[in-house]
Formats: sequence, C-alpha cells, structure tokens
Amino acid sequence: MGWSLGEHIEDFLTWLDVERGYSSHTISAYTRDLEELARNIGAELHIKDIDTNRVRSHIYALHRRNKSATIARKLSSLRSFFKFLQRRSLVKENPVSSLAMPKQDRTMPVFLSVDEVFALLAVPGEEDAFPERDRAILECLYSTGIRVSELAGLDIQDVDLKTELVRVLGKGNKERIVPMGSVANEVMQTYLPARQNIISACSRRGKEASTKAFFLNNRGGRLTTRSIERLVQSYAIRAGIVVRVTPHALRHSFATHMLEMGADLRSVQELLGHASLSTTQKYTHLNIDHLMEVYDRAHPMARKKE
Repeated sequence: MGWSLGEHIEDFLTWLDVERGYSSHTISAYTRDLEELARNIGAELHIKDIDTNRVRSHIYALHRRNKSATIARKLSSLRSFFKFLQRRSLVKENPVSSLAMPKQDRTMPVFLSVDEVFALLAVPGEEDAFPERDRAILECLYSTGIRVSELAGLDIQDVDLKTELVRVLGKGNKERIVPMGSVANEVMQTYLPARQNIISACSRRGKEASTKAFFLNNRGGRLTTRSIERLVQSYAIRAGIVVRVTPHALRHSFATHMLEMGADLRSVQELLGHASLSTTQKYTHLNIDHLMEVYDRAHPMARKKE
C-alpha cells in the first residue's frame, strides 16, 4: 500500500462500504468531503505530513462558501477518516482532534447528519418497553418527513405496506400520499405483531384498545404528539447526539438529505406537504456544495477557458 492521502481515502471508503456496510448516500458524502480535502492540500501528499495546520487551512478555505453546519459535517468526516488511519497505526495523532466545531446557526431548524440519524435509529433495543414500536416511529419520521401530528394521526388503514405508501392528512385537512423506504416498511411490518400484543394485553385487563390508530401507547390509546416528542428526545440523548432533537429535526433532516442527494425543490415541497414553494425554501437550507457543482457543470461561463 502506498502512503499518499489519495490512496488511503480509497482504502477508507472501501472499508466503509465492505466492512461497515454504510449506505451509498453516506459514502457519497464522505467521498465529497475527503476529495475536497485532497484537492485543497494535495492528493499525493504523504499522510504523515498532514498536520493540524494543513487541515486548519483547509477548513478556513471552506468558510468562504459554506455554512457552519456544513463545515461541522465535513469536520466530522475528516475526524472519522483520521481515526481510521490511527487504528491502523498509519498516523500517530489525529490532526482534526484539536479543531473546534463551528457554532451552528440557531436561526435554522436543527438537523442531523446521516450518521447521527443512523445512530438514532439503532438505539431502541430489548431494554425498552416497546422497541418495535419506537423503531417504527423513528424510521417513519425520517423516511417520510411527515410532521409529528401527522404521524400521531395515522390510522392502520393509512399505511399500505404492500405499496410502501402512507396516506397523510396534513394541515388544512389536505391529504397527500408519501412513499416510505423499504427499510422503514420492514420495520413497520415488524411493529404490527407488537401492536397486536398491546391490544391483547388491554383486552386481558378488561380495557378496550383502539383498533384504528396505528401507533398505540401502553394503555391501547393513540400515541400523542407530546409522547412522541419525549420518545425522540430520549433516544437522541442515548445516541449521544448533543443537540436537542425533536420530530421536527427528523423532518428537517429528511428534507436536507434529499436536497443534498439531488432531489429538486418542488419534489421536496410535495413530500413535505407545503402549499407554497417559498415555505420549503425557508424551511430547508440548500447544500452549497451541490449547488456549486450544478453551477459549474451547467453555466457556460462557469469554467475557465483552456
């Protein structure tokens, strides 16, 4: 194996794919962040020559055209990469470890990185009272981007597991159909036997449970928005996420990640159930890197003439 930065980036990305089983979306994000580092400091640079000052110069360059939230995500990618090199004794110290994360702009809704979302989704386990239900709630919020009130209002007939579609009653009693991913669909199916167990337990206690509501509490009633908010916050704390995570943060993460991966704004508007495109524009923050790439590819005056 060689010793250049570029060669080890390829090795790291292969490790994420083969050994860690990361999604293509996550690997694409890591690829963009690390290739940007290689462009700025040199792909042929010996990895032992990469120190904190070189990385800091790279981060300073990013500040010219990236928001603090984007820079924080990129720093996280770099930190993971150099931890990978440390574990293989290829570098002695992590040059990113001493760099502070930039303060996030609190005027924007909180959103999570893809890795943070994956960490959150993996938390519910055997020690929890209703792990199947809670996992289904988290997966549904992130996979569909629906509001917490819309999720609480779901009826059993609104969730079509065969077509992987969810019928949502949004603001102003406007109905829309939202697709959910195959992973979320599987998790929702896993929840159904647990839901029946709740209904059966209520029956044994002489109580009548709701057969209409999709998500039930331990008393067999419809789960409230406040209960869902507490549930999400509790799991986020256990996942080690430092910001306060709400169902709205998962909705915003859904929109952010869709836009980062190339979804057009009007499609995201439709999925979120916004009546006006301007609402979607205010609600989401477009990924600057993606916009720059589109501009460079499409605008006739973007490229320097040979």
